[in-house]
Amino acid sequence: MTQTDDVVELVHTILGDTVVGMYRHGSAVLGGLRPYSDIDVLVVVRQPTTARQSRALVEALMEISGSRARRGPARPIELSVVVHSEVSPWTYPPRCEFLYGEWLRDDYERGVIPAPHPSPDLAPLITMALLGDAPLAGPPPADVFAPVPPADLTHAIVAGVPGLLANLGPDTRNVLLTLARIWTTLATGDITSKDAAADWVLPHLPPEHRPVLAHARAIYLGEAEELWDEALLAQLPAHAAHVTGAIDRLAPSAA
Repeated sequence: MTQTDDVVELVHTILGDTVVGMYRHGSAVLGGLRPYSDIDVLVVVRQPTTARQSRALVEALMEISGSRARRGPARPIELSVVVHSEVSPWTYPPRCEFLYGEWLRDDYERGVIPAPHPSPDLAPLITMALLGDAPLAGPPPADVFAPVPPADLTHAIVAGVPGLLANLGPDTRNVLLTLARIWTTLATGDITSKDAAADWVLPHLPPEHRPVLAHARAIYLGEAEELWDEALLAQLPAHAAHVTGAIDRLAPSAA
């Protein structure tokens, strides 16, 4: 069994007949998994999860997800659960019923259980699921999700910028590539893989702002080790300021 098969099995085991479908999004549908890609799965259910189900999902995912997986190192898993009525018909922001991500592992280990919350991030996730058309279980995504209006997609990706900047130090590679993808989407209307976004952004950068993004791209593709020397780290603030400036100019509030 693959790691994705494990995810599908544990979701069916824990959530049972309430599952409407499970859908790939992220790298798997945007050009294929890269060495540092997460396994991204969006689960649609008919009714809210219980606290017991959420706790069971966390425990099961901690066994198989990420470098600290209890069964041994593996790809990180990002699992989002949404109630069908929360996304069809579409409303903004939709509510995420449950979220698992490795960046939250310390909280999980302290006993924190994900709670339902408004989640603009579901807009790009659903858009990618529709584009990818890659169900892991259940009907095609077009039969489950309403299309996300372009304006809501734009608002959602821009809303995530402050949170990304707050994590620039601890999550450098991912933040740089995600900022590049936001800029690319705003400029072109397309959602691309992180490395393709870097390919688009790099020639649009002044030469002094290219090295950090080029290094992040190389790490993501497995062409370089995830090491950041002092010279590159010193360039991060100026690079981030330049990219967020470009994003701000393209965001609706700047119009």
